[in-house]
Amino acid sequence: MKTLAFFNNKGGVGKTTLVYHLAWMYSKMGKRVLVADLDPQANLTSMFLEESILESIWSPDKKPHDSIMKSLDPIIRGIGDIAPASVRQITPYLRLIPGDLELSRFESKLSEAWGKCLDKDEPSFRTTSAFFRILSNAADNTTDLILIDVGPNFGATNRAALICADGIVVPLAPDLFSLQGLRNLGPTLSEWRDQWSMRVKQNPDPDLILPLGGLTPIGYIIMQFGIRDSRPVKAYERWSRQIPKTYQDCVLQDPNQFGDSSDCLAMLKHYRSLMPMAMQARKPVFDLKASDGAIGAHSYSAQESYDDFRSLASTILDRLDLIEAIQNI
Repeated sequence: MKTLAFFNNKGGVGKTTLVYHLAWMYSKMGKRVLVADLDPQANLTSMFLEESILESIWSPDKKPHDSIMKSLDPIIRGIGDIAPASVRQITPYLRLIPGDLELSRFESKLSEAWGKCLDKDEPSFRTTSAFFRILSNAADNTTDLILIDVGPNFGATNRAALICADGIVVPLAPDLFSLQGLRNLGPTLSEWRDQWSMRVKQNPDPDLILPLGGLTPIGYIIMQFGIRDSRPVKAYERWSRQIPKTYQDCVLQDPNQFGDSSDCLAMLKHYRSLMPMAMQARKPVFDLKASDGAIGAHSYSAQESYDDFRSLASTILDRLDLIEAIQNI
């Protein structure tokens, strides 16, 4: 089982839509996928589940909500450790741990626990590792891949989520804001990695399984670029040219980590006309049919998107295997 997180501190790059489509693609490839929505905005959850189901999950009469909050409630209230995860079966190969807007309540608890871990405080280690243990218990032996969606910030919730991941994928837009985001992202991941390494050594309970916290970037994906003759339009070209070196210098901080292989996992089209159609049909763009409105050029684009996402999904798996091989040397 491998765990993959998608993160960019710059919002609006299509990260959640990417996670949604890759989850469906991996399930179509025969992978048993568990998706964890750890973004307090819970947009990924709303993409998977109908509004009537969301209304039931987030009902004000139901405390805690039947979401990630159900697992965290004992820790937040200070009455115990994590509870079993609330998992929604989307298909036989695809499951979801629903997100919740109330997840932001856990932020201060995580922030406080991070400092106390240095004092060998066991409850703080249980709080900091809560996401990791919730996902591990929910996955058990029935999952091949865990996908984690997080919010666009450097808060304590994201830190606790990202230390769970075997690899981190960075979705980008080819613009100035994403470049600046990369310059901030690399040092922050490095800092979190070093800080967690210090804290793990202070764990007072040898039976408490903690995440490794490698926070290993495995590559970036350029999202939503304009297309003209299969090339990015000129307005984006100058930003696209700067991304590889900025990523290597600021994020990898080790240009030779993957030898001669490219850090760019894919350049994905926007599929502007298909996305609203897919959201209305509550399915990925590559599953759109004529009955959903995908006819003519739309039908061709839907078929083309399948190849794009299938290729990306395979590339990510190959990169995860490469990381594992490097770590085992």
